[in-house]
Amino acid sequence: MDSLVEFLHTKMPDWNPELYLKFSDQRARPASDLIAQIKLNNPARIIDVGCGPGNSTAQLNKRWPQARLAGLDNSPEMLAQARQKNPGWTWIDATIEHWTPDAPYDLVFSNAALHWVGDHGTIFPRLLSYVASGGALAVQMPNNFHSPVHTAMKEVAASPRWNAVLGPAEEHFGVESPAFYYNALRPSASLLNIWEADYLQIMDGPRAILEWIRSTGMRFYLERLHDETERMAFESDCLDRIEQAYPANDAGKSLFPYKRMFVIAYR
Repeated sequence: MDSLVEFLHTKMPDWNPELYLKFSDQRARPASDLIAQIKLNNPARIIDVGCGPGNSTAQLNKRWPQARLAGLDNSPEMLAQARQKNPGWTWIDATIEHWTPDAPYDLVFSNAALHWVGDHGTIFPRLLSYVASGGALAVQMPNNFHSPVHTAMKEVAASPRWNAVLGPAEEHFGVESPAFYYNALRPSASLLNIWEADYLQIMDGPRAILEWIRSTGMRFYLERLHDETERMAFESDCLDRIEQAYPANDAGKSLFPYKRMFVIAYR
């Protein structure tokens, strides 16, 4: 138990850029795959919506080095790290739901952020309306909310030990079907490209999977607990189930399938 306590002892509840970036290579690949499919030659103005610490913004800069870049996020911790790495870019502290740009962008890009936002039937067409003629809205979202790791968290939250505090809670994120995004965007889009992809992530055992989910989906549960002792106890109970769902092989590795949704809409 001592090693587990040491492993889990990181303060919540705000976004932790260091923990999020621990798996930066795995998180970068879907953004890179999305960027590679965007059929724009020289977008002049680009915004990264839900930019986090600015890693995906840097990938956009690599593809279009002449573009004027901006990033939007509502986490001061994430934006502080983004500004430190790239002070010359524009960083906007705002929520996606309430943001309105002062002028259209040639590319509105969002990597692993919009699944935290509700009412996709409204927010996706709104974001597309912020795109200049000939530009694009490009979005990538995790779509693994029915996977064993999410099932483990839900089952632990509903267990007798945690039900009084967490039982009624439901994860406040999600992704719709490809047909949903097609129908929502079709009236305003000149062209749509929508697809899903399964990534097989090779992780350093079940504890690495717990660390991955701690920095994203598990936050919904952890922020509702009273203190660090309760958070570590909840994480330990989840780890027991994660170890069953994603056992380590003889090399200490666990296979962690991860589905993602991609949407590109052109004006």
